Amino acid sequence: MAAVSVAAEWELLYNRYYRKPEIYSMRWGRMDLSRHRVACAPFGGPVAAIRDDSKIVQLLAESARRKLLIFSSSGQPLASYLWDRPGGRLVGMAWDDDLFLLCVVQDGTVYRFDIRAELVGQFSMGSECFEQGIIDCVFWGNGIVCITENYQIFCVPDLKNPRPCKLADPGLEEYPLCVAVIEPQYTMSGNVEVLLGVGDYVLLVDEDGVQPLGAGIGPLQKMAVSQNGKLLATFTHDGRLLVIPTDFSRIIFEFTCESALPPDQLAWCGMDTVLLYWDELLLMVGPNGDPVRYSYDEPILLIPECDGVRILSNSSMEFLHRVPDSTVSIFQIGSTSPAALLYDALDHFDRRSAKADENLRLIRSSLPEAVEACIDAAGHEFDVSRQRTLLRAASYGRAFCSQFPRERFQEMCKILRVLNAVRNYEIGISLSIQQYKVLTAPVLIDRLINANHHLVALRISEYINLNPEVVIMHWACAKITASAAIQDAPLLETLLDKLKLCKGISYAAIAAHADNCGRRKLAALLVDHEPRSSKQVPLLLSIAEEDTALVKATESGDTDLVYLVLFHIWQKRPPLDFFGTINARPLARDLFIKYVRCYKHEFLKDFFLSTGQLQDVAFLLLKESWEIEKNPMASKGTPLHGPRIKLIEKAQNLFAETKEHMFESKAAEEHAKLLRIQHELEVSTKQAIFIDSSISDTIRTCISTGNHRAAMKVRTEFKVPEKRWYWLKALALSTRGDWAALEKFSKEKRPPGGYKPLLKHALVLMRKLRALKYIPKLTEPRERSGGTSNQTQSSSIQLHIMKANLFGPTWTHQAKTRNDPKNEPHVLAYARIGMAKEAADAASQAKDSEFWSFS
Repeated sequence: MAAVSVAAEWELLYNRYYRKPEIYSMRWGRMDLSRHRVACAPFGGPVAAIRDDSKIVQLLAESARRKLLIFSSSGQPLASYLWDRPGGRLVGMAWDDDLFLLCVVQDGTVYRFDIRAELVGQFSMGSECFEQGIIDCVFWGNGIVCITENYQIFCVPDLKNPRPCKLADPGLEEYPLCVAVIEPQYTMSGNVEVLLGVGDYVLLVDEDGVQPLGAGIGPLQKMAVSQNGKLLATFTHDGRLLVIPTDFSRIIFEFTCESALPPDQLAWCGMDTVLLYWDELLLMVGPNGDPVRYSYDEPILLIPECDGVRILSNSSMEFLHRVPDSTVSIFQIGSTSPAALLYDALDHFDRRSAKADENLRLIRSSLPEAVEACIDAAGHEFDVSRQRTLLRAASYGRAFCSQFPRERFQEMCKILRVLNAVRNYEIGISLSIQQYKVLTAPVLIDRLINANHHLVALRISEYINLNPEVVIMHWACAKITASAAIQDAPLLETLLDKLKLCKGISYAAIAAHADNCGRRKLAALLVDHEPRSSKQVPLLLSIAEEDTALVKATESGDTDLVYLVLFHIWQKRPPLDFFGTINARPLARDLFIKYVRCYKHEFLKDFFLSTGQLQDVAFLLLKESWEIEKNPMASKGTPLHGPRIKLIEKAQNLFAETKEHMFESKAAEEHAKLLRIQHELEVSTKQAIFIDSSISDTIRTCISTGNHRAAMKVRTEFKVPEKRWYWLKALALSTRGDWAALEKFSKEKRPPGGYKPLLKHALVLMRKLRALKYIPKLTEPRERSGGTSNQTQSSSIQLHIMKANLFGPTWTHQAKTRNDPKNEPHVLAYARIGMAKEAADAASQAKDSEFWSFS
């Protein structure tokens, strides 16, 4: 009897059964769909209704002011909005894929409302739409097409990034008979294609141009594109229903209706049948067999789904769809399929009949298929008791079928528990199992929390092992928004009690929402619980908690975060306040100094002065003077030398403030004095050769240029030692080649350092005759030999003497010894100028066999 009662609800269309169970009895009270504009979201989504302003309002029946009403698919009121939007009359409205309600008004403005009827945004279709006005629009999941009064077509292909574009001009002189849209995902070009019924053909319009199709097929009164975008259902002027491919290559199916009056609605029911609705008559036409007729005594609205059509009326919500094959195999009258026998075996088992065992024996080889059919049929049922019975039958058969995977049974039980929970009339999401799989569980969770069904969403997330973070975060934000009258402390306790259920949740995001709601203190309390500094610190800055942000950033050790806080405080606070803030935190202070040392010296000087670090300011002044030195203008003239000297003098004064830097103070003072003298020399000689040279180089340059008075002045000013003075003068005179002056200088008195400097300069310049004058003046043979007697030194001398004998006077010194040339024995002087005999004599006078044994 149960099978008979189930199958009695079905309608046979050729060889396929269809059923139309009532999902909900609508709970919206007195609602007349015929007097309202209605938009229904797919996948069991909400219903939006607003009174049609083209209909006459009955006096005293209702308010003249229109309201936008939003209901669940069970008719449960969700929200309302007093319609006061400017822009002219409402042209059309529909729900997009993200469950935002789009309302298009005459001037091309598109308003976007959420499920709580709150205006969340708007955009315009462009200036042309504003000037011409919109007369019609067509929606699809993520886009919109608008037609203006001049019959121009504008499109927004992606509502997430609403950039209107104009399609090609169709060249119409009157409004088309019908309009349909092929979504971009189903076209070869990847662009939106608009079908316009014009005369006896159809115009295909896209961005690239206009193409006529299907000549002689029309005139067409209605068009509907299938779910996969491949087929087009059309109703012709002579009452024929045609199903053709969207390229109009052929006619797949043709059916002649009893009336040539075009239907009010034309929709696909899955991919198998087409529905046509006239007043009080719903006709379902399939590819074969006689059509099925349904009668209604109230207006209805067809809502296409991926696996059927929802039928909304004033009093009920029905779901017309094809009966699944598994359900047919079990409940079809007279069915003897294994699934039907298994279902019947359960009934006998409950009645303790031995026929249960007989049925199991008949289907033992097909038992896995029978169990699978019972599970699949349970998934497609809306009646909970029938689901339970089918699952019990599957469980009964699985007990005798050890090879059947138990995961399949568990998975179906989970899915049905989720579906039954959201189908409850208080929630009102009437999903079928196929729609649930297409929609996916995360999207369902998003829809639940957007409708403020947080408890159900949380339990479903935990049940199917989804991360509950998104649910808890949305609940916390909604709680803050709705708790304006609750104090911060108790509200924080309530929030933390729930937030701790989810590890790793972003307290910063919730705190940001609290700040946006004007609850800055609550935001500060919440952000203190955020464990991730990268999220915590920016939010603390946004709520003006700079000091706390700096503490958190320095504790994290992340230099990028510290710099973020530093720059933020730097821009907002006076310099002295800023310096006091960072000086108490070593890491922040050091990072700040490192940055400004490279880019902002003036600011760094202010910082050092405010903290009493005068020596650091002095070093900065010296560095600035060095930067001026690198300036190309400094070597071409004198204007930049004045500022350099002033900077060095300032540094000298700052160094003098502390006893620990007396050396630096004296050095800076002498540096400024030297620069001043060098500047005067360049002015007097008109040669830019003195600035930035050392004292020794300055003296040598003065002597080399013949300015002996200036050299003496520098010597006296800087108290150059006499030994260095003789060395520099000998070097300058020998370099200049002024041998007469050098000889006169050597005769004035014995040099403080002996004659070695004079000899060395003569040797360097390879002046043989000049060198001979100074070698005998060396007082001791040991002095002539450099005063060393080690084996390495002697070997070097012998090598020089040998090479002098071999190569003669033209031999130049190219040998490299292990010893520095400054420490080589001076007896090598004879060898260097090619006088081997004199070198041997000098070695013999040293009375050291190591010196003369080789000679």
